[in-house]
Amino acid sequence: MATVPTVHWHRLADGRVQCDVCPRACRLHEGQRGFCFVREREGDEIVLTTYGRSSGFCVDPVEKKPLNHFLPGSPVLSFGTAGCNLGCRFCQNWDISKSREIDTLAAAAGPEQLAETAKRLGCRSVAFTYNDPVIFMEYAMDVADACRAVGIKAVAVSAGYMNPAPREEFYRHIDAANIDLKAFSEKFYEKVTFARLDAVLSTLDYLRGTDVWLEITTLLIPGQNDGDDELHRQCDWLLEHLGTDVPLHFSAFHPDFKMRDIPRTPPETLSRARRIALDAGLRYVYTGNVHDPDGQTTRCPGCAAPVVVRDWYDLRAYHLTDDGHCVHCGAQLPGVFDGPAGDWGRRRLPVALS
Repeated sequence: MATVPTVHWHRLADGRVQCDVCPRACRLHEGQRGFCFVREREGDEIVLTTYGRSSGFCVDPVEKKPLNHFLPGSPVLSFGTAGCNLGCRFCQNWDISKSREIDTLAAAAGPEQLAETAKRLGCRSVAFTYNDPVIFMEYAMDVADACRAVGIKAVAVSAGYMNPAPREEFYRHIDAANIDLKAFSEKFYEKVTFARLDAVLSTLDYLRGTDVWLEITTLLIPGQNDGDDELHRQCDWLLEHLGTDVPLHFSAFHPDFKMRDIPRTPPETLSRARRIALDAGLRYVYTGNVHDPDGQTTRCPGCAAPVVVRDWYDLRAYHLTDDGHCVHCGAQLPGVFDGPAGDWGRRRLPVALS
């Protein structure tokens, strides 16, 4: 296991060292780990203990991140490490994000090795996902730089719980992000994720002012964050702060981790949330984790024609030019488009790195 020094921390008058990566501000004595479990005090500094180690690698469709306006149909090499700086009771990847078995992580994979693997497999991008790249930002930034050197883009799938200085450094290396907006309630964040909503909204505001392509996901949990009033407030905030064109994904919850007593999200809930968002003025609103071709289809902002028709992660029809213009009326679709759509489909290909 590779341990590397980090820079976002400072010493306290009482002898402890405070981690400054996220708002949790863990204050550590010698040998203690932060809430995320992967950043540890060693001597008089904080080190990352999972550099170059992964919980596994897989080639996915980029739409699974989910990113619907970023290199559509293309394959992405996805991986994560262990740990997380949130404590979501509903975590869908809890076996990875809550892992305390760092020694069981996959064999070491350096940044250049990952970049070459992604290139060999025909991936257009790599994604830091499964757990939050905020906590392994040093590794993620080095991988992103190595990938950029061979023409491959970097994607961050994150909860957005990050302080301003490390956030600015991290996103200089990132091409696209999907931020998981857990809810639009401080109470939900405090009680269910053990975090704060305001810090996540700050990240969304920040990203809107960068060149990072941004999409947002909200996992709708029955009785927890799916009320009409909350959805109206969320959509109004997004419209005011981010504009009409940032894609929003409403995804279905399934019982997991510490919320196994709550039923799956009915498809009707996703359709209702999507209608609220569209009525609020958001142009690109999608449903996820359900079979809903209409809710997963992209329509032209000019003529309203269906320009990307999806069935799960398969592209059934594609009517955009190589640079993202509608072939019917010429309107530009917001996003990152570079060449024809890919044909990766819904395949999921586990990858073993030697």
